[in-house]
Amino acid sequence: MDDEDRIALLIDYENLALGSRDHLGVPFDLRPVADALAERGRVVTRRAYADWSYFDEDRRMLTRNHVELIEMTQRMGASRKNAADIKMAVDAVETAYERDYITTFAICTGDSDFTPLVHKLRELNKRVIGFGVRDSTSTMLPPACDEFLYYDDLDGVVPAGAEDTSSRGSGRKGRGRGSSAKGGGSSAPTQEPEPTEDADDGGEDATDDSAPDLASLVAQTVSGLQRSSGGAVTASVLKRTLVRKDSTFSEAAYGFRAFGELLEHLSGRGIIDLSAGPAKGDPEVTLPEEGGRPEAFALLRQTVSELDDGGGVALSGLKDQLRTRREGFSEKPLGYGSFLQFAKGADAAGLVQLRRKGSGYVVSAP
Repeated sequence: MDDEDRIALLIDYENLALGSRDHLGVPFDLRPVADALAERGRVVTRRAYADWSYFDEDRRMLTRNHVELIEMTQRMGASRKNAADIKMAVDAVETAYERDYITTFAICTGDSDFTPLVHKLRELNKRVIGFGVRDSTSTMLPPACDEFLYYDDLDGVVPAGAEDTSSRGSGRKGRGRGSSAKGGGSSAPTQEPEPTEDADDGGEDATDDSAPDLASLVAQTVSGLQRSSGGAVTASVLKRTLVRKDSTFSEAAYGFRAFGELLEHLSGRGIIDLSAGPAKGDPEVTLPEEGGRPEAFALLRQTVSELDDGGGVALSGLKDQLRTRREGFSEKPLGYGSFLQFAKGADAAGLVQLRRKGSGYVVSAP
């Protein structure tokens, strides 16, 4: 564990919450941010700064994700913005000096006022990862960070107008080989009152992948690790990351005696590839070079060609159309966190064209 990055997560909550609501049309959810950080290190501090009287409904989501809520109560007529910014900056610098074991700061905001803080943290030999909503992020902030991730692009973030069945619900399904199981990346609590672990919300089909099955969970995690590290993903690194995403993760819950047996099972199904790693008993894990993507992209293109009347096909509801043609279709075992990202992949491959239209997305054949 000594070679792991230790991360302090500091959230300018008003900036992110309003940015997500105003520009994406959906409430802010911490889970995509937490999953992205789990692929980069161990989060040891989580703090969010706001006048919580304005975000009362968000408290439950944050506390369930073990975030310390820093109250910034304001007097009538006072500037709410500056007090939270100053307190967050002071805490960040104090933490950098007093806790030298923290190697990385995750600063969640799009406000350019935090640019001097980023420069100071890097001057103190701390790595800085920024998070912000694309349309509400200052152009000054991303270049100042070592890495900047737009919230819009994180796995699990689906803007309004691009919803698909995979983005709904937070219930956990039953465990076991081949069955839906608990998903560290998609079992985040929502802002709905008192969700239950076995609840299936909205009457969605029982095969809905709102909680990823084992193949989806592992494929998404491997994909995220490959993007974030750019290097080899070993079985030991994969197991640590799965546990970071969900501290209750255990291969025994899926019916396997050892993690290596779980990986062999998924390798036999063509979900992952295993090869010799740097140490005996610690193989390298990768996604298959093709892994079913050509067939999935071809299915998307064929479906769009059949439905397109010249104005494009709305992305919302398109996944259901694919499922009528291929029962049980899901993009998650291919390593995509959402159907929107799957469509972006097909667009990048030149097989379809994806574009914004109003508050949503439309897909058309090239």
